[in-house]
Amino acid sequence: MTLSIIAKGLASFVLPPSMLNRSGGRTHSPRYCYTVLLRHLAKLHRAGVDTNFRTVAEIGPGRSIGTGLAALIAGADRYFGFDIKDYGAQPEAAELFDGLADLFAARTPPPGGDEFPTIKPVLDSDDFPGDALPDARLNPATAPERLDRLRRRLRDPATSPVQYRAPWFDADIIEPGGVDWIFSQAVMEHVDDLYGTYAACRDWLAPGGVMSHQIDFKSHGTAEKWNGHWAYGDATWRIIRGGRLYLINRQPLSAHVDAMRRAGFEILAAEPVIRDDGLPREKLARRFRSLSEDDLKAAGVFVIARRRETLQ
Repeated sequence: MTLSIIAKGLASFVLPPSMLNRSGGRTHSPRYCYTVLLRHLAKLHRAGVDTNFRTVAEIGPGRSIGTGLAALIAGADRYFGFDIKDYGAQPEAAELFDGLADLFAARTPPPGGDEFPTIKPVLDSDDFPGDALPDARLNPATAPERLDRLRRRLRDPATSPVQYRAPWFDADIIEPGGVDWIFSQAVMEHVDDLYGTYAACRDWLAPGGVMSHQIDFKSHGTAEKWNGHWAYGDATWRIIRGGRLYLINRQPLSAHVDAMRRAGFEILAAEPVIRDDGLPREKLARRFRSLSEDDLKAAGVFVIARRRETLQ
């Protein structure tokens, strides 16, 4: 597999940019977007966070703003999507919106492992998270007249509650302190500048604002073992990365936690995905052999962090 991965990396140096990182990494399924939103909200509520967010932002929505639409249906007023590139035409927003609205109206339980085998985070209950989205909030949010207003606003760029920002590189793309909640799903493992991105998140968030991220530390097809990307030396990895706009950043759990804290966040919850079937420490490249036991076994994490009022 290493030879084919290296060959793809070399080819990426000569392929046109439009052919690299084309997918955007996000499904257009209403059920997928719905279950992602509910899983984040359920975990946030369990961590003691008030989930009545007015302005939300997503890092890395790719081609689909479906999870943002789900947040609007659930009661948010505005959604920002931040990405590294503009993936062009979004999926049919009206169809996606209506599919999501039907799921909320039925209080559909969040689809789980049978439908989406790798979905994270794992919930304690398969039921609809009514504690995070009580009827007193969801009923007016999903009232027909409100949903009709949202549909009309989505069709008009001048009034749309959806704002897509691509490319983004710093916190200045929106007003500081204007976001209540920032989230991402399997995105932060692709970000090269962790500290800069988390610092931008702090600038975007209002005082007391929170962020939640499901982060995947696996090799993403660059190796047979889930942690095989840590076995490559830096020179080999530069070839594998090639000319791609992004790939995995190879940063372990502790690097993310440290970057969040330095950027001005308090960690409220961290639920690692533990695996014992990776390469042993002695098979890793020199720079990764000193990983802690926690880092060595963390194949992913769901983390919730709150903006601190002062930097430390």
